[in-house]
Amino acid sequence: MGKGEREREKLRQEREEAEKRDARSGNSRLILAYAIGSTVVLAIAVIVFILATGGSDSSAKGDSHINVNAEFGSTNGVTPDEREGIPPPAPQVTDLKQAAKQAGCKLELKLEDEGHEHIPPNSPEPKYKTNPPTSGNHVEPPYQQADGAYSEEPEPIDYVHSLEHGRMEIQYAPTLPEKEQLELKGLYDTMYGATLLFPNKKMPYQVAATTWTNLLGCPAYKGAITLDAIRAFGKETWGKYGGEPVFAFKFTGPTPAEPEEPES
Repeated sequence: MGKGEREREKLRQEREEAEKRDARSGNSRLILAYAIGSTVVLAIAVIVFILATGGSDSSAKGDSHINVNAEFGSTNGVTPDEREGIPPPAPQVTDLKQAAKQAGCKLELKLEDEGHEHIPPNSPEPKYKTNPPTSGNHVEPPYQQADGAYSEEPEPIDYVHSLEHGRMEIQYAPTLPEKEQLELKGLYDTMYGATLLFPNKKMPYQVAATTWTNLLGCPAYKGAITLDAIRAFGKETWGKYGGEPVFAFKFTGPTPAEPEEPES
């Protein structure tokens, strides 16, 4: 083989090696592109799942028992409380006056009826004579606050309308420790039909329960006996006051009059 032929053979071999390197590089880029594409698809799927489930495992969440419908009321944009409550102990004191006394709560029954006039949404709050309110002028339908547990306070004109339809409302100071809030949530879970639960930073109590013209105000939360007082208050006053039929503002589930016993 002459010198010229050796040079051509060398060039041919170099060209073949370059083509092989280019082929390997192209395959690597294709594999990388497939990998990136798969990762993007997976990321999109994860985002869609998070948005659909609210960002957490729904099996680990509680239930706010929100009862929304044009006929039932509205959330009015208030955030639901879906924390899992702590089941309450079995009641020990069932007499309302005795339970309220042992819990150190102020019990006021058959207070003055402050009015039933309907007012537009976002109207200035009337000067209610009790804190929290127990009666008075309130928002027009369908903006009455829907039955449910909420993580923030609805507007008073919205939840006063709910009282008119026989509802009971359990309220607590936002400064109440988390565990004690969850104990109230657990009690609420046993009688959520036609009942509301929410924080109230303006009232002078740590815990309160209201129905139309009735108030149980507790300066301190004392555990099981406070739960007994709220339960007895519900049995005594739920669905009996307000002038509007409780069943006209529909609901489902256990009620304060017939609570559901927690599973042992």
